[in-house]
Amino acid sequence: MPSFKFILLVIIGCGLVTWILRVIPFVLLKKFELPRSFVQFLSFVPIVIMAALWFNGLFVQHLGHLPTINFPNLLASIPTAIAAVISKNLLVIVAVGIVSLALIRILI
Repeated sequence: MPSFKFILLVIIGCGLVTWILRVIPFVLLKKFELPRSFVQFLSFVPIVIMAALWFNGLFVQHLGHLPTINFPNLLASIPTAIAAVISKNLLVIVAVGIVSLALIRILI
């Protein structure tokens, strides 16, 4: 069993590394200016992350078999996508997604 000092050092070390990796980009970006094409490229990152999270929740993985569709998530995606197109407001999109999935889980 690891000692208390070792566990404490690991927790402090992980916290320090996480903090440094999140602070260094801000410090560097204050001193340097990124090219316009690179900033435009980075603007697509949130869309790609959200799409990856959506696809991950849309399918259920089975080892040795093809993934199957998670139908409650698919049904909740429809009103959420409509709300996204109409409102373009993240708070509204999240609220519609949570409410629609809750209603689907209550009804099914």
